[in-house]
Order: sequence, then structure tokens, then C-alpha cells
Amino acid sequence: MLSRVFGFGRRSFSSLSEQEILALAISSEEDDGRIYRAYADGLRDAFPQSAKVFDDMADEEDRHRAALIRVHQERFGERIPLIRREHVRGYYERKPDWLVRPLGIDKVRGQAEAMEDQAHRFYLEASKRTADASTRKLLGDLAAVEKSHESLARRLGLEHVPESVREEETASERKQFILTYVQPGLAGLMDGSVSTLAPIFAAAFATGDTWQTFLVGLSASVGAGISMGFTEAAHDDGKLSGRGSPVKRGLASGIMTAVGGLGHALPYLIPHFWTATGIAGAVVFVELWAIAYIQNRYMETPFLRAALQVVLGGSLVLAAGVLIGNA
Repeated sequence: MLSRVFGFGRRSFSSLSEQEILALAISSEEDDGRIYRAYADGLRDAFPQSAKVFDDMADEEDRHRAALIRVHQERFGERIPLIRREHVRGYYERKPDWLVRPLGIDKVRGQAEAMEDQAHRFYLEASKRTADASTRKLLGDLAAVEKSHESLARRLGLEHVPESVREEETASERKQFILTYVQPGLAGLMDGSVSTLAPIFAAAFATGDTWQTFLVGLSASVGAGISMGFTEAAHDDGKLSGRGSPVKRGLASGIMTAVGGLGHALPYLIPHFWTATGIAGAVVFVELWAIAYIQNRYMETPFLRAALQVVLGGSLVLAAGVLIGNA
């Protein structure tokens, strides 16, 4: 671990021979080709046109690798030294595709452009380290390819992903984000914020004890979060509905349920009853309007209707808790 952080045991770039620089370029092109194909595979089902972009980029990396291998064979023979980017101090690193998931369209396009820029800088430095004319020309040509006036990702995007397709893919990505995260998270926030109002405020007015009220709120919030999380994850595996990973949906629902309840339970850590109750009431007000905003922003529910449903419903539940606590 320390060797990766501080570069212990790595070679400096200036210490590499011309053969090792060529070997490093070959292994880097191989890795980049694999990464682009992984991006293509990850996007193929939902975004087939963008997947073609990364298939073509992988093919381009293969052509670069083949050209580098030919030069190595001509100058140094068949044996290519094993040297990779992680062996060189200060050399840029690549994240495997599973570290940048979920593979959003904009994320992988931006990652591809960053990869090209890093490769451009490497080839510029590498070309300065060789005295052989043919090798220097190849490295300079590769630097120019990697840093063309428009990136390969962008140029191929114009071919395979015209504006109409790009808009369609962006809309599809937004829909998937809503189905996987926003919808279950919103359901959890509504359940946690509204369903815990009655027990928390009933306990507050029945006991007048802020610590006991906090314990009731904490148990109600955590219990509701666990219940909602497991329910969301278990009732739909996402394969037929297209709602995405049940684990992600379960986490979104469970966490937001707990957050919704804890929002107006935490003020009861304040020992003064009316101060705690006043702050809890203010938090409830903010929570209910936040839910109405999210419904309007992502679910396209008219704001006034969302506000009426959520605020009115929450107010009724709050009133019920206060009345029961005073009974």
C-alpha cells in the first residue's frame, strides 16, 4: 500500500530505456483497449449507439498497439519487456470500469477524453527520449492522434451518436436514475417523515421527557428504515420492471426512511422540552416542503398538488400525534 502511495520500488520515467518506453506504450495501449471495450459492454444494453463509440475507440487502440509492436520487432526483436504503468513512478493510472460504475454517459465520455489527454502527454515525453527517427516519428504521430483538434470520443460521437440519439440516451439515463434512486428514496423519505410524526410527538406530549422521546424517535426511524429497505429490495429484482439493482434501491429507500424520521427525532437531544419541540416542528415543516419539491422536480407532480398532498397529510398525522399524546 505504501509503495503505491509513495512510489517505493517504482522506476522513474527518466530511467527507462528506449525499449522499455516502447514496452510501456504497448502495455498502456492494451490496457486502454480493454477499458474501452469494458465501457462498451457496460453501455451496450441501455445505450447501444454510445457503445459503438467505445468499440471504435478500442479498435483504434489496437491499431496503435500493433504499430508499436512492429517498431519494437524491427529495433529490439520479439521479446517485449514486461513493464506496466504501475511500475513507473508518476505515471498516470487508469481506473478499471468497475470503479467508475454506474457507467453514466457523461462520466465515461469524460473519462475517455481524460485518458486521451494523458496518453498525449506520455507520447510527447516519450518522443523526446528516443534518437531513432522511425520511433520518434511514430511516437510523435501517436501524440498528434491523441490530441487532435477534437478528441476521438467526440469525433466518433458525432458519427454514432447524433444529437437526437444523445438526447434520447440522456433522457433514458435520467429515467433510470429516477427509477433506481429517486423514486425509492422519495418513498422512503415520505414514509420516514410522515409515519414517525405520530409516535414521536405522541411520546413527546405524553411524557414531556425529551430523552424518552428521542429514544422512541430513534427506534421508530431505524426500524422503519430497515423495514422499508428490505421491502424495497425483496419485492422487485428489477429485471422485468427495469428499475435497476434491488440493493441500490433498498439502500436508497432504507437510508432516506431513517433520515426522514431522524430529522425530527434529533432535536429531542435538547433537554428543554419546548425548545426541542419547536425545533422539531420547524424540521417537519422543512421536510414536508422538501418532499413536495422533489416530487415536482423529479416526478413532475404539479407543485401545488404535491404541496397539498404532502403538507396536508403530514399536518394531519402531526395533529393526531399531539392529540393522542395529550389524551
